[in-house]
Amino acid sequence: MLAAAFLSMSPLHSAASMADPVIRQTNSKADSLRGLMGEYFVLKWVPVGGKNYVADTISCLYDRYLGELEYLNDPEATPREIESNSDYYKLFVPFTYYNSPMEQVSALKTDAADTSENALTRSLLPIDGHDFTTNNISDELINNALLYAYINEPDRVKFTENEINEGGNYVDRIEEEQEDQARITSEILNVEVVPQEVNEEATAEITKPNWWKFSGNGSLQMSQNYISDNWYKGGESNVAGIATLQLKALYNDNEKVMWENTLDAKLGIASSPSDTYHDYLVNTDLLRLYSKLGIQAAKHWYYTIAGEAKTQFMESYGANSNVAKAAFLAPLDVNVSLGMDYKLEKKNFKFSVMIAPITWTMRYIGTDKVNPKNYGWTDEDIARDKKTKHNLGSEILPSFTWKIAENITWESRLDYLTSYTWTRINWENTFNFAVNKYLSTKLYVHARMDDSAEPRSGKRSDIQLNELFSFGINYTW
Repeated sequence: MLAAAFLSMSPLHSAASMADPVIRQTNSKADSLRGLMGEYFVLKWVPVGGKNYVADTISCLYDRYLGELEYLNDPEATPREIESNSDYYKLFVPFTYYNSPMEQVSALKTDAADTSENALTRSLLPIDGHDFTTNNISDELINNALLYAYINEPDRVKFTENEINEGGNYVDRIEEEQEDQARITSEILNVEVVPQEVNEEATAEITKPNWWKFSGNGSLQMSQNYISDNWYKGGESNVAGIATLQLKALYNDNEKVMWENTLDAKLGIASSPSDTYHDYLVNTDLLRLYSKLGIQAAKHWYYTIAGEAKTQFMESYGANSNVAKAAFLAPLDVNVSLGMDYKLEKKNFKFSVMIAPITWTMRYIGTDKVNPKNYGWTDEDIARDKKTKHNLGSEILPSFTWKIAENITWESRLDYLTSYTWTRINWENTFNFAVNKYLSTKLYVHARMDDSAEPRSGKRSDIQLNELFSFGINYTW
């Protein structure tokens, strides 16, 4: 549209249409100079055959001042230079309102009287007094075309020259974006952020990775049962509660070294109305620190050394008895194992089995309130006031965590320890049924076998069982 307007509004074409009929019949190329030089020169075109003509005068001036615009005065010429000439960019970019067209039509063109000694020369050759160069001619043509388009198609204007100039350059936009980003960051984090200069030399900040990962779980579970004195089946009311805490620290450099550390603490208390000695009895008591250091040998295998220390918090008693069954550091069990560890980790399942053919065990009884025979002491050991026993053996320790469903998790740990003369097996299972992030129901089942001590209650039974089902607060981090 603009290109068509450019051709239709060309002042050279308009001048050609108003030229003298006689000269126009000779050739329309003569009309481009007639208005400026006709009164001083007679421009004639001499036919050289067919429709071709040769100028017999001022041909050098014509070439100098018109040059590549010659085709604009030739009706048969093709405007091919418009496509490659950068002077005409305004006609082909998105339609913009420029100030130059209005400035051109609004300018007052008056020439003051010139009395210099060169006035006569310029009057004889007025073409030298005009700003008649290719760029200026093209500017006039383009301005005329733009004026025509502004008048007939004003709704098509998308931008103005002032808007483009106010847009700034590339560096300005980067600085503005950084200032906006710094302002938003400051408002959100309440931290002052200073944007970097665009030309500032880039710097790299290297942060040492942290291979430690910390996690934990804590819960406070309660259970309650009330039975009236005249209940037809009998029984007694009771209240039970258990508090648990598990802290984990894992070091994993994702290359060779993995170091696992776990602290387990559990304490459960239940009321005992029929007990004439105690109002409450301890039914769950555990304080355990476990550490396992592995050096990767293959994809899932690690050379491993593991250590465990295990005891309890409080003194515990049997029903209607003041004889302590266990106390703090009585017993204290310490194991150090050397072997291989196999690890497998899937999306909802983590499995590990520690196989240690060499295991050193130590058991310590730190108080006289506890009968050492309950933990493998002989009469000879007691006569010598022996507090500690050492053994060498082997150990197998498999464990897994299985997320059965979105709100159901099963954690299991089995510890098989033997000195080849006795065997201790502890199998702990915890089922966590989460109601929401803070409430859950837990089922804790601890099965145990130990043939290193004398049987309890005068009956030979190495299988022991402790089970607790409770509901309460639970939080994992």
